[in-house]
Amino acid sequence: MTKNVRVRFAPSPTGPLHIGGVRTALFNYLFAKKHGGDFILRIEDTDQNRYVEGAEKYIIEALNWCGIPFDEGPGKNEKYGSYRQSERKSIYKQYAQQLIESGHAYYAFDTAEQLDFHRKDHEAKGKTFIYNWHNRLKLSNSLSLSNEEVKAKIEAGEDYVIRFKAPQNEKLHLKDIIRGDIKIDTNILDDKVLFKSDGMPTYHLANIVDDHLMKITHVIRGEEWLPSLALHYQLYQALGWETPEFAHLPLILKPTGKGKLSKRDGDKLGFPVFPLQWEDPKTHDISRGYKEDGYFPEAVVNFLTFLGWNPGTEQEIFSLEDLVKVFDLNRVNKAGARFDPDKIKWFNHHYMQEQPESELAEAFKEQYEQLSDIDVNYIELVIGLVKERATFVSDFWDLSYFFFQAPKSYDEKASKKALKEDTKEILNAVIQLINDTEDFTVESLQTNIKGWITTNEIGFGKVMMPLRLALVGALQGPDVFDIMFMIGKPETVKRIQAVIKSL
Repeated sequence: MTKNVRVRFAPSPTGPLHIGGVRTALFNYLFAKKHGGDFILRIEDTDQNRYVEGAEKYIIEALNWCGIPFDEGPGKNEKYGSYRQSERKSIYKQYAQQLIESGHAYYAFDTAEQLDFHRKDHEAKGKTFIYNWHNRLKLSNSLSLSNEEVKAKIEAGEDYVIRFKAPQNEKLHLKDIIRGDIKIDTNILDDKVLFKSDGMPTYHLANIVDDHLMKITHVIRGEEWLPSLALHYQLYQALGWETPEFAHLPLILKPTGKGKLSKRDGDKLGFPVFPLQWEDPKTHDISRGYKEDGYFPEAVVNFLTFLGWNPGTEQEIFSLEDLVKVFDLNRVNKAGARFDPDKIKWFNHHYMQEQPESELAEAFKEQYEQLSDIDVNYIELVIGLVKERATFVSDFWDLSYFFFQAPKSYDEKASKKALKEDTKEILNAVIQLINDTEDFTVESLQTNIKGWITTNEIGFGKVMMPLRLALVGALQGPDVFDIMFMIGKPETVKRIQAVIKSL
């Protein structure tokens, strides 16, 4: 690729960043880094009515947590002025005016009530109201009014918008990296508003102007923007600018595969749809985040990459560095990608195994007050024994509580299975074996107890099941001899005596 690749992620600060937005940012980041280019964050806050306090900060923190920080953006390498659209509004009016002067746009004075009347009138006739070539000369705009009338309305301070004049009877031939060739009949296009009555541009104008001024070479965005491609393409042509290459990513679908994954689906189905926890500044409602739910950023990134993309091989585990090397927009699918909550857990389990046990021990200790007085080195050894069965740090307690405290009760079903008439006699013999074992190591315990079982021709289950029950309180956990070694001889004997007493 000869030109310097520049891509942008341009979210609106209207709330927390949805996981679909994170995937869009990730694909932009991977493409930019693959080609040695720049990844830009631009905050598209032209709709001030929907602005939510704290949303911009959340977006930046989410990108940083995922390990995909921007190269340019608010407060960082601002080469092209502010990267918040609300602080660039003086820029857009001149381009809207340029479009009017070139005949590609016009003033429209229709009130909300007038437009609502036309919509209802069309609905009553079984039609859909579209503001475009077939009716614009009948409506209140600078195409149907004289220059004097237009000037008088503007000078009188009447509200107006600026609309793009969609051409009639033309065929557009557009190209999308993912979708291929797209043909559009301009007769079906409406005259979109480019500039609003509040003095702010709409997304359509602002994003085109900013992409041009910030030298964006590739626009990689969600499928929901595909219907706007024709307008954006025409705006580039009307302004005489080189058009960037476009790529529209497939939708992320609900786990059922039907419908787009929404912000509400997580609460309904029991999984996060946001990278970080979010507290609504007005209602103070809390929405779950992948970070707070115990997911590793590597797992989230690896999972999201496979929502709509595949490497063309069977490999599923990729580091971010590996993804940069192999990522290719030509391998992004057109069809929607089903969100699978179990698959992201699978990824998290994998990355759990790669985490240093020292770091996991610190995190585990922080989460559980009952571990505050336990030596972190001991916790680290415990984690080494149970990590393989864990998906989250929060799983560790259920997998290892018996390393830190004696059973408070015994699982009823396990007791019926493990405790027999001769269990008391067997466990007393095991206590004697343990007391006679001077070298209290896993190997010595294993050799002595298993040797005794074999010599006395006792079924292994008759010994090992009640022994595990005594140590754990249930028939679960890692190797019995590892548990005995970790909790020590006195505690081991004490727990066996306790289960004998319960008999």
